[in-house]
Amino acid sequence: MKPIRPRRSALYVPGSNVRAMAKAPTLGADVVIFDLEDAVAPSEKEAARERVVEAVAALRQAGTQSEIVVRANGLDTPWIDADLAAIGAALPDALLLPKISRAEDLSRVRTMIGGDVALPLWAMIETPRAVLDPLDIAEAKDERLPLTVLVLGLNDLARETGALQVPGRAPMLPWMMAALAAARVAGIEILDGVFNDIADGEGFSAECLQARQCGFDGKTVIHPAQIAGANAAFAPDADELAWASRIAAVFDAPENAGKGVVRVEGRMVERLHADMAKRLLALAEAIAAKG
Repeated sequence: MKPIRPRRSALYVPGSNVRAMAKAPTLGADVVIFDLEDAVAPSEKEAARERVVEAVAALRQAGTQSEIVVRANGLDTPWIDADLAAIGAALPDALLLPKISRAEDLSRVRTMIGGDVALPLWAMIETPRAVLDPLDIAEAKDERLPLTVLVLGLNDLARETGALQVPGRAPMLPWMMAALAAARVAGIEILDGVFNDIADGEGFSAECLQARQCGFDGKTVIHPAQIAGANAAFAPDADELAWASRIAAVFDAPENAGKGVVRVEGRMVERLHADMAKRLLALAEAIAAKG
């Protein structure tokens, strides 16, 4: 089993806000995304890029438990070349690319980034073309610049399709599950989109629960008040951990070595359930290690 890095919450932080960038890694989010795209006005793009590079350098020196990611501007914007050069030199934990519609977009980015830069890539799934074939994107492999995470951008999808963002997200569930299935086929992680109404705690909790039930690894958030709720929603609870502890090693017992199915407390447990239990326990250990 490969090492697990919790990504229960991923907080977007405007790259133009120096104070917010300095504070964000102390707020408890598993991931902090310094944003050069939507959160920064065109007139501030150049200054924001410089501030983000400085913030990444300071955090690399000081150390932080949060994973630091930078979201660049879109591939068809006048800022992308400078963004990729600056981010590649700064070396955050990952580079988040907006509006990736097909595998060719990732190939283009990989060509643009210098050959001496090794950096994980994250891709936003937020265009109609992307949700029509997310597997094309998810399986775009590269050793130097690997794709490791997909991130849903449901606000952009709503704008481009006219789909309404209603409670339960029924119009978007097919796109969400297609993207999730693509991520799993490719062996990478996937984060849910943001919840826009900061004041609606109940609605946010319901959406986190839905995403967890669907299989997402975490949720992107737009306000510090949403971090704790996302962290709780995407962490295994006491009952889950108790059951996982009970079945994780059940097939390691000599009497079960040759069996494919074992009955435990009246429930039929297959080897795949034991594997899932081990991963859940590993996630809980990784979360506990963060303190």
